[in-house]
Amino acid sequence: MRVLIVGGGKMLFFLCRAFTEKGHEVIIINRSREECVHLSRQLSATVVFGDGSDLVILKEAGAMGADVVLAITPHDQDNLIICQLASIQFHVPRSIALANDPDNVGIFEKLGVSAFSTTHIVSRLIEQRASLEQIVNLLPIGEGRVNVTELVLPAYSPVVGKPLKKIGLPENVLVAVVMRDLHPIVPRGDDILLPGDRIVLITLTEHHENAVKAFLGSGN
Repeated sequence: MRVLIVGGGKMLFFLCRAFTEKGHEVIIINRSREECVHLSRQLSATVVFGDGSDLVILKEAGAMGADVVLAITPHDQDNLIICQLASIQFHVPRSIALANDPDNVGIFEKLGVSAFSTTHIVSRLIEQRASLEQIVNLLPIGEGRVNVTELVLPAYSPVVGKPLKKIGLPENVLVAVVMRDLHPIVPRGDDILLPGDRIVLITLTEHHENAVKAFLGSGN
């Protein structure tokens, strides 16, 4: 996969490193000459000096052949323009913009640009983990639209002692794995849940709360 990232800072550095370690080709556009030199020395990526919201710079960087364009500059307007240019002018299949101001996520989406807000993701993570002590791990993915959650079933759980097929899971909820005594189980309908089981759930964000209540009870 060919990934074009426009921006700078630590977020860009670690994203680029993660992509290159997985074997993806990464191209970086950065408007700081000094940072370009630093990035080229530290990362296995092609680094282009220039303004990523400039059509010519995007073309020279190879936007036409990119599979994904990720705009993570500190300026939301630039991120929006970059993604629009990538989609409309260079027909990039996927473009994603960082919304530094979380209020801009909805605006970007209405304009046809996929957007994410680190503020939204982190605040949702904190709120959901703080509200239920039985939640061991919570990871928002898919730009915050999907949650991967690990729950520890207490003895009072309404699903303890029941086979999975009789729980009546809410819509768009999947029990991916059950960990029991450090042994992973890919659950089937006849599997009975026990106290202390660690359940890995995959849910759409809007169904997450109901899914947790199904396993931990409405009083939690």
